[in-house]
Amino acid sequence: MSADPGRRPEAELLTRHLGRLGGPHATGVAAVVGAMASAAVRIADALARAAVDGRTGGAGTVNVQGEAVKKLDLWANDAVRDALAATGAAYLLVSEEMEAPLELGGAGGYVVCFDPVDGSSNLDINGVVGTIFSVRARSGRGPERDAVLPGTAQVAAGYVMYGPATQLVLTAGAGVHVFTLDRARGEFVLTQPGVRIPARGRTYSINEGNTAHWVPEVAGFVRHLKAIDVASGRPYTARYAGSLVADFHRMLLEGGVFLYPADAAGQGKLTSGKLRLQYEAAPIALVAETAGGRASTGTRRILELEPASPHARVSLIVGSPEDVALAEDFYAQRH
Repeated sequence: MSADPGRRPEAELLTRHLGRLGGPHATGVAAVVGAMASAAVRIADALARAAVDGRTGGAGTVNVQGEAVKKLDLWANDAVRDALAATGAAYLLVSEEMEAPLELGGAGGYVVCFDPVDGSSNLDINGVVGTIFSVRARSGRGPERDAVLPGTAQVAAGYVMYGPATQLVLTAGAGVHVFTLDRARGEFVLTQPGVRIPARGRTYSINEGNTAHWVPEVAGFVRHLKAIDVASGRPYTARYAGSLVADFHRMLLEGGVFLYPADAAGQGKLTSGKLRLQYEAAPIALVAETAGGRASTGTRRILELEPASPHARVSLIVGSPEDVALAEDFYAQRH
């Protein structure tokens, strides 16, 4: 009997997708990503009820980076920590909200670096936020070394975006896939398999409030993107949400370039960059490269950087390969 042409194929659930992973890290990655997905469902529910439950506003503390901590930052950090601890697969956690890496003990073989609420400055205005995660296999050289493994050591990475829909973007070595939370059954469903970043986009994303702090190469690149040139598709459209997850997700699907550059020397306090390498830039870079994009500091590939500490900062340029390459040309003064 032939299949009904009007019947939609059964959606693939994240749990089934994880069960079909191959390779030596399949079991561990499935456990860790499954835990991240479970935590994300809880976080999505908490975000929806934050104002009602009194979870908006600051917690009255600052994190290791000196940034004000929101109540939901701490709650989400605990939700992710507890979910990962229950798997037995993770032995070391590195989080934006924890000053030192947390050893879970046991025989777990994976280091999980995460930002529980990316873009938390958006929380109190009901803006888009996310959760970013990175999975690395333990090196056998101890937790101090494992907390600073380079991005090339990642065996899986991704993020969750809490927007009109809650979406989980994952790469575990074979493509980049987007899963959307079906709230009726509390599970993530595969909605966009095998995503590829367009070779070039028409959108750029950068905090233009920091213009006074930009190095000349960044200023020149942005001026170039804003200049009118019909033949090359310029000017580019500016989009900036204030959440790395939200801003990069647009680039992943539509192409373009996201920049968070380091400040020029003497112009600010972030001459090494603002974004954290281990749980922001490196996982986003792995997603970008797996989807055919590029991720750079402007002069170096993000995934090859050796972090000096678990909370090392870095500048980030990520998105369509041609757009990132053009930014690198400006840094190298080839344009």
